[in-house]
Amino acid sequence: MISPAEQKSENVVRTRIGVMTCLAPRKRLDSEGMMEHLSECVDECTEVGEDRIVLDLASVQAIDSTSIEQLLDINDKLIHRGGWLKLTRINSLLKEIFSITGVSHYIPCIDDNDETISTHEHLEPKKARLGDILVNKGVVSEARIEEAIQLQRKLGRRMGQIIVDKGWAPERVVLEAVSEQLGLAFVNLRTGLCDVAVARELGKDICTRLKLLPLFKIRNHVTVATTDPQAIPALEEVEEHLQCQVNPVIAEKDGIFQLLNEIFSERDLTADLIAEVDDDFEVISSERQDDPDTIDELAAGSPVINLVNSIIQRAVQDGASDIHIEPSRDKTRIRLRMDGVLYEIMALRSELHSAVVSRLKVMSNLDISERRLPQDGRIQVHTRGRPVDLRFSSLPGLYGEKVVLRVLDKNRAILDINKLGMTRRNVDSFGGLLGHSYGLILVTGPTGSGKTTTLYAALNYLNSIEKNIVTIEDPVEYQVDIINQNEVRANIGLTFAKVLKHVLRQDPDIVMVGEIRERETAEIAVQAALTGHLVLSTLHTNDSIGAVTRMIDMGVEPYLLSSALIGVVAQRLVRTVCPSCKTTYLAEMELVERFGWNADAGIKLARGRGCNDCYDSGYKGRQGVHEVLVATESLQKLIISNPSRDQLDTYLREMNVATLFDDGLERVKRGETTLEEISRSINI
Repeated sequence: MISPAEQKSENVVRTRIGVMTCLAPRKRLDSEGMMEHLSECVDECTEVGEDRIVLDLASVQAIDSTSIEQLLDINDKLIHRGGWLKLTRINSLLKEIFSITGVSHYIPCIDDNDETISTHEHLEPKKARLGDILVNKGVVSEARIEEAIQLQRKLGRRMGQIIVDKGWAPERVVLEAVSEQLGLAFVNLRTGLCDVAVARELGKDICTRLKLLPLFKIRNHVTVATTDPQAIPALEEVEEHLQCQVNPVIAEKDGIFQLLNEIFSERDLTADLIAEVDDDFEVISSERQDDPDTIDELAAGSPVINLVNSIIQRAVQDGASDIHIEPSRDKTRIRLRMDGVLYEIMALRSELHSAVVSRLKVMSNLDISERRLPQDGRIQVHTRGRPVDLRFSSLPGLYGEKVVLRVLDKNRAILDINKLGMTRRNVDSFGGLLGHSYGLILVTGPTGSGKTTTLYAALNYLNSIEKNIVTIEDPVEYQVDIINQNEVRANIGLTFAKVLKHVLRQDPDIVMVGEIRERETAEIAVQAALTGHLVLSTLHTNDSIGAVTRMIDMGVEPYLLSSALIGVVAQRLVRTVCPSCKTTYLAEMELVERFGWNADAGIKLARGRGCNDCYDSGYKGRQGVHEVLVATESLQKLIISNPSRDQLDTYLREMNVATLFDDGLERVKRGETTLEEISRSINI
């Protein structure tokens, strides 16, 4: 017998909870030997009379057909013994897989409160014509339905296809109506919602010709995504090839082909497979350079141009901060960084890589023939009614040039200190620092923590026609009116230190230095702060007090730093819980005791289950957590003594300075983010 305490193995955590036993796999179910180990654990439970099993799938992000069949086998075994199997903490991807394959009808899925999670219920076909359904929904008029009927009689085509081709309604809306009419599920295809092995068993040629995609094959039934579930000959061909019964679900054609090409690691350059680009998409100031030797002819063709434009447009639409184009031996992977995490969105054939890179270099006005050295450039496009800048960076590698595009969308930039996500106390403290007429303000944090955004918000707060504000950046990311912005050019000797020396002769009131990297820049910035200028800059340190030791380590004299420094802001960016799939739960007593929360208050925390809106991550968007350190008289005296890190940490505790983790913990209590995300971002 196992004790009430949990028993851990390498692969499964086993916990006894009342009359139930909870098994929590610690790896993917489709990893080698995982399902066999899980089945052995179930056998061990049944041997001691534990036949009521709850399977916790919190650590399982995806699943294949074989694993699903084995889950059904486990369920059958438990039912035969008079027990049961239930699933809990499943993400939206798994939930949809279990629904479209019918597994949810056999194995219940429960939430944290032991309530059954509703899934796609069996849809009864509507005894109505497709046209009537669309009219009742207000999608098309009766007059157009009559016109479609006439065309249907003349052309012999399906009503839905005629309506889509005429542009009277989007394909998705028509297909959703078809799903109602036929009682079939409509699915939004994406990575993970398909067993790659099953798709490859049918083959790409057949899938492309029939315009369908097999998703999962379970116990002689295969779930197939198609735009036309009434195409009986196509479904019969699938049945004959796979030797099993077909259960169709409805999906958009673009979704089928996009997932199909991701599975087979290639993308055909046809109008069907390249995402449509909005009419307002335009490349600004792009001049093609002549290259008599190595311009790839494919790069000059519209398919590659459309492909590159669609990638950029999707990145802007999804709010990505970076686009990664990464070559490997057999394919080129396209990934977007959203909310600080990379997501793969497509894969291209490896032979298309140089064509895509050449197109991007053309847009950046760079030398297409140079493939041995790194290159940097800038692209400006107009999309969604606004200009968007992209920073181009290439780096030669083993299989070709890796390209990263930094997306600089000013419309998404936060240029207001009240919208940085600071608590009211921190906003007041930061505003107080900016109210000084001279001194040094430092913003610290690792790369990608939003330091530059905070500086721009501060400059916008200070911006006035009465002040001369000058910036020194590498490179200039956002253009701000009235402010004089300058770019560092190290290749011609124009460093931060050199530009800063000349800027101080331009009668500035406020100077923003993009980053203090070495002793010379640090010393000049401190001197400028001491001679009547307000200087703002960034440092790469983990917390606010670390800025003091870093500046001293760079060679700044402690007595000068003590007089110049007026405050430090440390920050991180943490992902926020997705509002579309947000769910709440009571905090465990262990957490309540660890953080000193009021046990009687019933602290409710939040997390996301994962959905289409958040790429099944449970998070959507980011906000800053901050630590504002004001240089008080006691801190200035401490700095003069060249203190150790231990002395500085003691000062923080004595002064009760709210740390990054303290600020993050408040957001966890408010249900804005999770404890796991705070721990990951702050590295505690």
